[in-house]
Amino acid sequence: MTTYTERSWTRLYSKGLPADITQDYATMLDLFNASVTRAPDNVAIKYFDGVLTMADLDVRSDALAVALIDNGFAAGDMLGVYAQNNPAFVISLVAAWKAGGAAVAINPMNKHRELAYQLTDSGATALLCLDDLYESVAKEVIATGVTAVRIVITFSPLDEQSRNDERLFAGVERLRPEGTLDLKEIFSRYDGRKPAPVDPGSDDLAVLCYTSGTTGVPKGAMSTHGTMAFNSQTYRDWMGFTEDDSVLGVAPLFHITGLIGHVGIALLAACPLVINHRFAPGVVIDAIREHRPTFTVGAITVFISLSGMEGVTKQDWSSFRVIYSGGAPIAPVVTDRFMEKTGLYIHNIYGLTETNSPSHAVPLGRVAPVDPTSGALSVGVPVFNTVVRIIDEQGKELPVGEVGEFVTSGPQVIPGYWNKPEATAEDLPDGELRTGDVGFMDEDGWFYLVDRKKDMINAAGYKVWPREVEDVLYGHPAVREAAVVGVLDEYRGETVKAYVSLRPGATVTEQEMIEFCKQQMAAYKYPRSIQFVDDLPKTATGKILRRELRGSNS
Repeated sequence: MTTYTERSWTRLYSKGLPADITQDYATMLDLFNASVTRAPDNVAIKYFDGVLTMADLDVRSDALAVALIDNGFAAGDMLGVYAQNNPAFVISLVAAWKAGGAAVAINPMNKHRELAYQLTDSGATALLCLDDLYESVAKEVIATGVTAVRIVITFSPLDEQSRNDERLFAGVERLRPEGTLDLKEIFSRYDGRKPAPVDPGSDDLAVLCYTSGTTGVPKGAMSTHGTMAFNSQTYRDWMGFTEDDSVLGVAPLFHITGLIGHVGIALLAACPLVINHRFAPGVVIDAIREHRPTFTVGAITVFISLSGMEGVTKQDWSSFRVIYSGGAPIAPVVTDRFMEKTGLYIHNIYGLTETNSPSHAVPLGRVAPVDPTSGALSVGVPVFNTVVRIIDEQGKELPVGEVGEFVTSGPQVIPGYWNKPEATAEDLPDGELRTGDVGFMDEDGWFYLVDRKKDMINAAGYKVWPREVEDVLYGHPAVREAAVVGVLDEYRGETVKAYVSLRPGATVTEQEMIEFCKQQMAAYKYPRSIQFVDDLPKTATGKILRRELRGSNS
């Protein structure tokens, strides 16, 4: 029987592109060490006017690893990393590996409740975070004593650069929180010291990335050294990376796209990673003009924002060799408009946290077809060494053209979820990922996403699970019942809308309710609109019918 992957490769790659790759590196630490040995003087990070070479990363990560070990960090421990797109993020990943442990990538938008859950669930014993995040969030979480964190290291977004762009850093001063270690002081104190060599295996945990399960409870996706190294090499070989390339870091580094499509490929190719603390369109355009990157991958909303800025011309984009976009659906008209404004074609890419970024991608130089029936733009074909099947509700493989769930297996698929064997058994039976996304494959081997199987909301590439938002809403004293759905949004793809019924006699405004949610969750999660209703639609057994609420917005 011809598999979906075999059909895709036979139809599309009969002219020279191999259907599989052989890994050069089994672990992320091997990958990094090889790049340092091969190209120590190559620029690794450009952060405003600051520059770090591969050798600099090596020395700084050595120092941090020794400091961690001196303060009780042991083999198998986890280092929580609570940062924006700063050089310290990259340094801390490598340091955790050199110290014999792993990193926990934490969204810097997380508030107290979310941070406390991830630190507690992961069992992280150390935390590296921005100084202002420590003062505003982490300090209170650590003080509760609910986590295992016993080492806290802080740093400033002003570190490793002197430009201090007023658009991002107006009024920002370097803090020195009491009771924490300072990363800058660590670099000075431990300069030149090296940790004892470690030799992690490809199956050892490298980074714990939190995603949400079908119940809304966050799950720690176990990205191993092997899964991360494989897809870093997928980017290299699929996009034709060399040391002459440079990566514009528009995706958050804590997100799987940033981890693999920015950090992983830059460390592997020993080429510059251009980062700017956080996404601000004007700052990013200035970085493009100054540093002339050749590659990036990010959510389509990023490219809509950048290409729509006043004064931006095709010349500004002329350094780019290729651009990919994933994380949120792309309308064909958007790719057309982007090409008109920039002269560049946006290649589609598709994957999940559980696949360490891509499982599908549009081949370099190819134009993705549009399904004539649904109008959907193809997400590409399975990448190297990857098998994707489409199955029905009973698990039976479906023929070409029929819509079903994508199930994926390959070297990039995680082995499971941290301390959640039931969720692992449900979502990864026999190591094959049940993605929860539904779509089909055409006769030429192109894959198309049609819908999502679950209730997940995709807001500009960020996953939002309704139950998590509902749990916060139910914490308001005026709320009797609540239900959350995704509604169409021209800019974000989808945005969060809540339906709320109030307790008898209670009064609250929409804005007051939004502010209540805003204070308790990351910015992309809180509802942008709230509709008050007398009663929510329910089944005979009392289960709220989200599908009817979604239908009312169509």
